[in-house]
Amino acid sequence: MLATDPVQLASLFMAIGAVFLLGGLVKGVIGLGLPTIVMGLLSLSMPPAQAAALLVVPSLLTNVWQIAARPGWWPMAKRLLPMQVALCAGIALGSGWLTRAPTAWATASLGLALAVYALLGLWSVNWTLSAQAGRWWAMPIGLCTGLVTAATGVFVIPAVPYLQALGLDKEELVQALGLSFLVSTVALGLSLSHGGALNLEMGLASLLALAPAIVGMAIGQGLRKRLAPAAFKRVFLWGLLTLGVYLCGRSFI
Repeated sequence: MLATDPVQLASLFMAIGAVFLLGGLVKGVIGLGLPTIVMGLLSLSMPPAQAAALLVVPSLLTNVWQIAARPGWWPMAKRLLPMQVALCAGIALGSGWLTRAPTAWATASLGLALAVYALLGLWSVNWTLSAQAGRWWAMPIGLCTGLVTAATGVFVIPAVPYLQALGLDKEELVQALGLSFLVSTVALGLSLSHGGALNLEMGLASLLALAPAIVGMAIGQGLRKRLAPAAFKRVFLWGLLTLGVYLCGRSFI
């Protein structure tokens, strides 16, 4: 439940708006970052399940926008179908983990996922998969991503490194990430709804969070041509690593 005192509620929504604005901006520049930033920062002040519920509408619609920005999404959707089916199965198998787990464990799991993702990016761990290997790994990667999503609300591990290893060009990769995140968001939303975390109140709050996310994404897309995305992403990853380590440490102190 969100705060009921008007002053506290206003302060809370301002803070949530700022987080979604930042998450949208990062997503606009590098094609990802909204769920990781939102989950990481909001989990400093609320249970991860509640943060994940707020994420549903902005993540859903910003990923639709990201997919639609490049024509020809259907062939990519068919190519990723085995991975997405397995991803949904993983979230279904882990349904309830995020809503029923003790807050400390849920927060620690989230922090660990953020830290691992950040380290992989900072170490420039770049795998390359052949077309045949990519098809073979699709379902195991999807299943693992679904289980991690069910436990943490973050859907980047191991899906993002896998998609980066497929040899897609820049625009194809952005579209593939959008498709993967879209499916993850829908499946996670259904799981949270089943577990009681995504109710009418949280759904309306998530809808309100859409506006700053859209504004941030528009700003980020405008900045993409002016900034060096690689340098921007490195700053983002260092911030994510710091946040992940902090969340892990705070959970058990």
